[in-house]
Amino acid sequence: MSERNSLVELANFIGRSPLASPDMAARNKALSGMTERLMPKQRRSVGDLMNVVLTLSARTRRMVQEPVKIDIDVFAPGGKRAVLLKIGE
Repeated sequence: MSERNSLVELANFIGRSPLASPDMAARNKALSGMTERLMPKQRRSVGDLMNVVLTLSARTRRMVQEPVKIDIDVFAPGGKRAVLLKIGE
């Protein structure tokens, strides 16, 4: 029964999209709205492109470098170790 109901609903379906409207102005408005949403919001400049290229090249350069290990020892005035901080083990 549910298959028959689905088929009846499909047979009675009337397109509700403004693109299916007989009015050409409504169709054009719907199409222009769709294309505006697909277009980029602002134009990018050559400077923006250069910033992206420089950022990616710096990131790539850092990725291929050897990892750095840093040990920091902090001693109290009495000569005892106060803090031991190890970064990059």
